Amino acid sequence: MSDLLERLRGRGWRLTSQRRVVAEVLDGEHVHLTADEVHARAAERLPEISRATVYNTLGELVTLGEVIEVSTDGRAKRYDPNAHHPHQHLICTGCGAIRDVHPRGNPLADLPDEQRFGFAVAQAEVTYRGLCPDCAG
Repeated sequence: MSDLLERLRGRGWRLTSQRRVVAEVLDGEHVHLTADEVHARAAERLPEISRATVYNTLGELVTLGEVIEVSTDGRAKRYDPNAHHPHQHLICTGCGAIRDVHPRGNPLADLPDEQRFGFAVAQAEVTYRGLCPDCAG
């Protein structure tokens, strides 16, 4: 489960009612919502929240490094609150569902020296793609 609200409080980030609602909507395990989905869920809790406020808050959270922006093959960007928990993504090529996965091994160590081309590699992003059970069935 994400600890987004706790992290934001710990940073001293000013939690207005709008920011708090956006953070609450994003909190949870395997949360990968689009900005429009965040807005719809936030509006259920705080009807006066504007789409612009949601977009601005998401942008701030990404800039702060508290939320990861996930792009999936031309689909709408999704927002992942598990920024401080190392993981990769498993994406359904049918419906676009996303799950957090924790494969064994270290993708940085798996890249042979001759394939690094002199780069000082600091991080790796691995995305697994396939069909979820609903789309495969």
